[in-house]
Amino acid sequence: MAAAEPGAAPGGGGCAPAGGGSVPVLFCFSVFARPSSVPHGAGYELLIQKFLSLYGDQIDMHRKFVVQLFAEEWSQYIDLPKGFLVNERCKVRLVPLQIQITTLGNLTPSSTVFFCCDMQERFRPAIKYFGDIISVGQRLLQGARLLGIPVIVTEQYPKGLGSTVQEIDLTGAKLVLPKTKFSMVLPEVEAALSEIPGVRSIVLFGVETHVCIQQTALELIGRGLEVHIVADATSSRSMMDRMFALERLARTGIIVTTSEAILLQLVADKEHPKFKEIQNLIKASAPESGLLSKV
Repeated sequence: MAAAEPGAAPGGGGCAPAGGGSVPVLFCFSVFARPSSVPHGAGYELLIQKFLSLYGDQIDMHRKFVVQLFAEEWSQYIDLPKGFLVNERCKVRLVPLQIQITTLGNLTPSSTVFFCCDMQERFRPAIKYFGDIISVGQRLLQGARLLGIPVIVTEQYPKGLGSTVQEIDLTGAKLVLPKTKFSMVLPEVEAALSEIPGVRSIVLFGVETHVCIQQTALELIGRGLEVHIVADATSSRSMMDRMFALERLARTGIIVTTSEAILLQLVADKEHPKFKEIQNLIKASAPESGLLSKV
């Protein structure tokens, strides 16, 4: 989902939080209204994530949305004020706009970043088809270097789980970052993204599909970014976990695709100066792993 940016509006809280704990919030969408809670001081991104967790199956991800806050002083909903933070009980709603997103899924090198998630040595014996996703991941990173696409890499607790496997060449990566959080969306990653002008799309691959990949994807779309998950470059210990994660993410509006589709979409034209190199890269390394039959 590409949610509209919150605009400035009168009314509604915007004060900094005074303490911790959680705050009750009524989340409204269409004819539904569900009470829940968010951490004290939660902002726009956390509200979007909560809407997705509550109403993901009902939301048409091909639409734009705006978040609105019920303002007591006006006795009606207003657009969420800029910088809004939840510091008291409130009621918010997600409103679909009439404008359809016409560019959904349209990748261009200038607005794309690759995310390589936790392709580490200790996962090798546990992850199904790990050797194949290493091969496809390396192909994607080679393509990124050819096309000048920034690459962000994370490693889950490398002290215990080891570094990124040697087969994957991280030369030229914009950021290689250790983490303990499952999602790749860390402050350092957000800072790196903010340094890249015009980022719209994230190409995401690695392990595990139902944990780090899923949580990363959901956080990214909560920030208004378009996410493409590379099905032949992501796996889990269990094919059932992987399958249900991809199905859930696809219903949420995330694009589940393949490495070849990604690379050819990024060049877009056989007259592209890098087309031959990308074509040779695809021909040289396309493992028949069976992963795509399990999407």
